[in-house]
Amino acid sequence: MKKTILLVLLTACLSSLNVLAQPSWTKKAAKSVFTLKTFNEQGTLLGSASGFFMGTGGEAVSSYTPFKGAYSAVVIDASGKELPVVAMLGADDTYDIAKFRVDIKKSTPLTVSAANVQTGASVWLLPYRETKDCPVGTIRKTETFRDGYEYLTLALTAPEGSAGCPLMDENGEVIGIMQTSWNAGDTLSYAVSARYADSLRISGLSINDPALKAIGIKKALPSDINQAVLTLYVAASSLDSAAFASLVDDFIQQYPDAPDGYQYRAEQETQAHQFDAAARDMEQAIRVATKKDDAHFAYSKLIFGKEVYLNETPYDGWSLDKALAEAREASSINPLAVYRHQEATILYAQKKYQEAYQAYTTLFNSEIRSAELFYEAARCQEMLRDTVAQLSLLDSCVATFSRPYLKEAAPYLLARAQIRLNAGKYRDAVNDLNDYEQLMQATVNANFYHLRHQAEIGGRLFQQALNDINRCIDMEPDNGYYLAERASLQVRVGLYDDAKATAQEIIRIDPEYSDGYLFLGLSQCLKGEKAEGIKNLQKALELGDTQAKDLIEKYQ
Repeated sequence: MKKTILLVLLTACLSSLNVLAQPSWTKKAAKSVFTLKTFNEQGTLLGSASGFFMGTGGEAVSSYTPFKGAYSAVVIDASGKELPVVAMLGADDTYDIAKFRVDIKKSTPLTVSAANVQTGASVWLLPYRETKDCPVGTIRKTETFRDGYEYLTLALTAPEGSAGCPLMDENGEVIGIMQTSWNAGDTLSYAVSARYADSLRISGLSINDPALKAIGIKKALPSDINQAVLTLYVAASSLDSAAFASLVDDFIQQYPDAPDGYQYRAEQETQAHQFDAAARDMEQAIRVATKKDDAHFAYSKLIFGKEVYLNETPYDGWSLDKALAEAREASSINPLAVYRHQEATILYAQKKYQEAYQAYTTLFNSEIRSAELFYEAARCQEMLRDTVAQLSLLDSCVATFSRPYLKEAAPYLLARAQIRLNAGKYRDAVNDLNDYEQLMQATVNANFYHLRHQAEIGGRLFQQALNDINRCIDMEPDNGYYLAERASLQVRVGLYDDAKATAQEIIRIDPEYSDGYLFLGLSQCLKGEKAEGIKNLQKALELGDTQAKDLIEKYQ
């Protein structure tokens, strides 16, 4: 009887210590648990946590906190072996989870439970190198987040250093990842769903994920080829050249039969004037490409860019003729409008303006019909010196927009205004410039108002011209040229006193600028002040203004 009572008391005591007989699976499962250590850029220890393997290829999870600001990390596995972390596979700073890959030939993963977590169920915390006395508790509460994953509140006192440890069910399957305990000895602990940790993936946009950007360790490429290509596209404008080059090399190693990696590397090699290497990579891209037309088109664009922007460094293997041949090869495989547009662009660069114009016109009714297309054709006619055809094409260009105009129309309105001005269509030019000003009110400058001032004078819109030259002077009050333009207009419309005042301002700003004396003398002569006027005209002549000579002879 006494032995029975003693056994009951002992069982109750063990239960009060939150320890039960250990399940049979603990010894095997413990082989999957490790200690993580992270280091900053200088190699100083940054943080540590526990973690465990979730895949056979070194895929593992742990707490995110130690990774923040880390540039390297290692895990120490159950046998005491130190293994480097080679790539990040995902991260969530909100739920303190990091997923990564360890450099190991084969890892022993824990099995993630697919069953729904039940309140009241018993759970075991599996610490690093622990084969017995795993702390046991029960699930007190579950809350769901992000598509039904569980956040668990546990009736369990977790020992220090439990963050990142796996939380196991009675079948030896992992159901959660332990969170950091805020206070030692707390009778409540918390864990995040292991299924959620397993779901973390690198996507094409992960390169801009703040949680991952805070980690200096290399990020893995997505396992999906389309997402990996998206990663390259995003990284091209967000990473420095060295980091991007490393990413491209990783892409080529992971996807050797995809042309994208070779194309991106060829672009970098071209910028570095490594043209032989770039040519080899582009030829390889064409060999492995499923869509040969895409690869030939990419090669054409690369050669064209080099010939236009890096032409100070010749390379015998490349020329505009080679770029044209590649574009035409793409068209022969798949006659897309964008390929024919590339042909037209190259012909223009070769100064074959009539051929280029004909190539552009074949695209006017294609899917790439646009204002830019008509503008490019208009440039061909400009080079062929056909102003009528050029202006007609610019009319078609602007006609692709409807009123009220959007800002996209602004550059074409300005281009047409300049051609109209040159063609003597002054009031039409003013109308375009008025529309341009309405669209670009915040950015128009003195040069714009001077241009419209000239068109307004040609159209005999003198008050508007005077208003615009005054705007120029308001923006650049010490610009003698603008002041001289105002003085000239004031003389022309009979505002002689105003012209005298403007001329005196020119002389004050720059006593050696002949226009000041010219317009002062002219306005004085026109007012009948010939003696003083001729003196000032003589001064203008001395400063090199040849117009003054004829005016002196006229008013003497």
